[in-house]
Formats: sequence, C-alpha cells, structure tokens
Amino acid sequence: MQYLGALRGSGLLSCGTGQIGRASFELDAYLTRPGEVVASGEIRMQAEALNDAFGRRDLHLLTDEGRTLSIRFSGKRLNPSSDAAHVDVGGELPPPAQWRR
Repeated sequence: MQYLGALRGSGLLSCGTGQIGRASFELDAYLTRPGEVVASGEIRMQAEALNDAFGRRDLHLLTDEGRTLSIRFSGKRLNPSSDAAHVDVGGELPPPAQWRR
C-alpha cells in the first residue's frame, strides 16, 4: 500500500431521499494495487445534519469540484453533539498522479 496524498474540500452530502447538508472533508488516499485508489478521512458538518446522515448506506458527496464520492461511516457510534466523523470513501477519486503529498 502506497500513500498518495491528501484531498481537502467541501461539497453537498446527499442520500437516496435527498440533500442532507454542506460538509467539508479531509481525506488521505492510498494506492492498494495498480490503478486502485482508496481513501479515508474526516467529514465535518453541522451536528444535527451529521446525526441525520450517520448510519445511512446510500450517502454520496458531490464535491465543489464536481466529483461524486461514495461515503461510508467507519465508526459504530457518533456523539450527538459531534460535528465530525471518520469515513471511508470511494467513487470518483482522482487517479494516483493527481494526489498532493
């Protein structure tokens, strides 16, 4: 596994039933095999919106740059007053050469 770098930004978190709210993110990416990029990191948003999203399986984040990322929460529990959560990310991640170290 090779560390590729970080990706930071903002976007709109949504699920199958509609928009949840604006979120910021900070991700670290890794190359697991040739051409396969995986990422994980943290998303931040208003605590109420984050609680609404936590545990859903149909989440995606449309970044301000136009990428659609699939979001899955890594943790089993979330503090109701927390505005941050750890996530695993897939979808339209940049190719290995476009990550910044």
